[in-house]
Amino acid sequence: MSDEYGMTYAHHDSLEGLLQRGRGLGAVRALQVPEKASEFVYDGIRRDWRWDGVDDRSLYLARLVRDLRLPLAPIVDRLTADEDSCLRACEVLELLALAGSDEAREALRAHVREGGHWVQVMESVSLVWPPEWWEDLGDVARARMGKEAELPWLAEPWTRFGIEVQRHPCAARPSLAGLGTGELLALLSGDHAEDDVKFDALRELNGRGPTGELIALVPSLGSRNSPRPLPGLVRAVERLGAAAVPAARSWAADDRPWLARLGADVLADHAGPEVLPGLVEELAAQWAARAWCGPDRTARRLARFGPAAAGAVPHLRRLWLRTPHSYERTAYLEALAAMDRDGLDHAYTESLWDCEETARLLGTAAAPAHPDVLERVAVLRDDPMETADVRSAARTRLAGLDRLS
Repeated sequence: MSDEYGMTYAHHDSLEGLLQRGRGLGAVRALQVPEKASEFVYDGIRRDWRWDGVDDRSLYLARLVRDLRLPLAPIVDRLTADEDSCLRACEVLELLALAGSDEAREALRAHVREGGHWVQVMESVSLVWPPEWWEDLGDVARARMGKEAELPWLAEPWTRFGIEVQRHPCAARPSLAGLGTGELLALLSGDHAEDDVKFDALRELNGRGPTGELIALVPSLGSRNSPRPLPGLVRAVERLGAAAVPAARSWAADDRPWLARLGADVLADHAGPEVLPGLVEELAAQWAARAWCGPDRTARRLARFGPAAAGAVPHLRRLWLRTPHSYERTAYLEALAAMDRDGLDHAYTESLWDCEETARLLGTAAAPAHPDVLERVAVLRDDPMETADVRSAARTRLAGLDRLS
């Protein structure tokens, strides 16, 4: 979250606080009091209320602007502010254009023609809009790029316009897709392969089935230039599951912090019921400290124990209700469901309006088949701003009901 304005979150149950956190209940309440909600929606675009960069707000805010029928002028004005503010406004406007707003579409095209952050806006819309909406801006882009201090880095949309882009200093590396698993493991075990080659080998292995032969190589797969594991190693070890536990005991006692942490995480992810009291205490401490980053992993570990972890339920409920780190919210609801699903229908239903795609997916699958729920699922299915995965899940949910009727 930006602290540019000395920002402090409003109470978690107030309309302002709900909207800041991207809660589904905030969107529902906003539609009930549009005259009060409008200032908070605009504020969510003007200031970045996300706790972390992985949190999502653009679609949530774009829907509120559309559903509340708010004027777009205050959002368009943000295109002339600093780059971060411009991009927040751009992300909302480009979604509104997908929903049929000619005003939003033309505002962004006008910024490409005349605005200060035109390069960033051009790159953003080219990722979201169909090409026919922006390909005709090629002449404008070629003329304006000649006045820029440096060439762009991204290939699209610039190469389509015949505009040169900056070349990355590293040479293209050959694909390892044709190598067998044994050959990839040989690359990882050798002393001569550079870190980037080993990263490519790990990435290729992660696209295949887990291989136990990797376990013996893990201690040698730290980065040469930093005290961290090679990118892709943690994912590779996670895919090994319980098979990594015996080796993880020695990793956890290693002098290298990265390997000790990796070992400790493996052991915690596969520990027996003897660790349950400690995990509940860990979650309670995270809540008490308002440590918004990290409780999701503790929640997933607790979820493995199902109803036996019921002592964590009060902390999980508080975290779900109050966290500003919306990315983690789904993990709390999934853990609650593993321990005691009773009483969660309201949370699943609210999740249909949540800012996070994972929450909307969960709500689409698990919310009760009440008329208002099915109406909302149909809205998600038909909304051109919605993600492809949520639209697909909504179609599946409704098609299943049609077959039963």
